[in-house]
Amino acid sequence: MADTEKSDIIIQNPYGPTYWFGKMSFCPKCGSGLSRRRLESEDRDRLVCGSCQFILYENPKVVAGVLPIKSGGIVLLRRGIQPRIGTWTFPSGFMELNESAEEAAVRETKEETNLEVANLKLLNVYSRVTAGIVVVVYTADVLGGVPSLGHETLEIAEFSPSQIPWSELAFDTTKWAIEEWHRRLKG
Repeated sequence: MADTEKSDIIIQNPYGPTYWFGKMSFCPKCGSGLSRRRLESEDRDRLVCGSCQFILYENPKVVAGVLPIKSGGIVLLRRGIQPRIGTWTFPSGFMELNESAEEAAVRETKEETNLEVANLKLLNVYSRVTAGIVVVVYTADVLGGVPSLGHETLEIAEFSPSQIPWSELAFDTTKWAIEEWHRRLKG
């Protein structure tokens, strides 16, 4: 069977594990089969519909998150879901359509910790090529809310700069963001 005849197309990242979107077999526009091929107008192979010629661009998903600042430290949560269940991270999650990165970061903080944050300041933007995501991280002041566990959260705790559980952080982006915040504190 030729590559273009495969009904189960797996998208492999040349830099590591399979992208988050895994298998894409059908056109989201007309429902016909997709095939991977090189178009004259493109510099890489693309998924193209054999019927309507729709090009399905494989783009990273955007994650927005907040380092909630409280009493000079940060609030972190212990993940209650995979991947990396049981490890520490800051509130974050995938953006929804029709919301800004800032709105997504505030929403995720409320959903995961029940904390209300404001005065968002962009900390940095991190790319995780092997995961197919871009992570936008803000710092924000905790203004209110009573910390309570969301359905994706096992534990919530405040950490001073000297108490960060470095060996138990969930992702590279968690570590990078907290390191950046830490550097700015020492600034």
